[in-house]
Amino acid sequence: MPRARLVARRVRLFSRVRFFRAGPTMSTPAHKLSVQDEVTPAEWEVRTQLAAAYRLCVRYGWTDLIFTHLAARVPGAPDQYLINPYGLLFEEITASNLIKVDFDGNVVLGDYPVNHAGHAIHTSVFRNRADLNFSLHTHTRAGIAVSTMQCGLLPLCQQANQIMGNIAYHEYGLSVATEEECARIGRDLADKHAMILLNHGLLVCGSNIPEAFLLLYNLELACKVQIDALASGQALHEPKPDDQASLARYGRLTDESGPQDLMAWAAMIRSLDANDPSYKT
Repeated sequence: MPRARLVARRVRLFSRVRFFRAGPTMSTPAHKLSVQDEVTPAEWEVRTQLAAAYRLCVRYGWTDLIFTHLAARVPGAPDQYLINPYGLLFEEITASNLIKVDFDGNVVLGDYPVNHAGHAIHTSVFRNRADLNFSLHTHTRAGIAVSTMQCGLLPLCQQANQIMGNIAYHEYGLSVATEEECARIGRDLADKHAMILLNHGLLVCGSNIPEAFLLLYNLELACKVQIDALASGQALHEPKPDDQASLARYGRLTDESGPQDLMAWAAMIRSLDANDPSYKT
């Protein structure tokens, strides 16, 4: 058989196998009917907040096709969480098409499969920290770049200094979908709210969405500043230790959904609603 025909035949066979493995749910329309009447008002509110966070990630360029994920614990069901359907882009996420998953990986409500790596990462957070209800994981260019640096995040700007004492580091294994790796993520996070997964990306957590999202915003901006500063080739100036400590204290005083978090989140939601409120459906 000519090589060109052989290659084409293999591609067709591979495509069929991939479709079969994905299952028929992958053909489900992204914009499904509303599930608002099927969930509690508290869960619907969290669904709306999480869907907004996905759309904001699109706006700020924090996406990686279908391969990253944001999750939220289900109110009243602490061993269940909401996450994006595996196979949809962030721009397609709505409050209704988020899937509900239990800690064993079973889809409780939804028409799509779950990303197993995402399940492992977010359940490792929710299992180990009852105080955390939102867990956001990204593969941004700046975040991955800093995750490869032995120096870690440097105290080069006020965004970095405000969160320096709140960052953990984790040696990322080849597969996160194992009990051992999940346990290590939980142990390494300890009492922190942000984690740099080495050679992988960023993970931030919070008790509520304003806290978690603003932490992600500051961490991502700090990573961008570090990349730009190092690329300049100039000698870098770091704030004095006393100033770093003051900024870190300031950051702790304004976390846990302080006024800045709430005001910034409300402002982003107003802008999102003015441009595309479809995330609420």
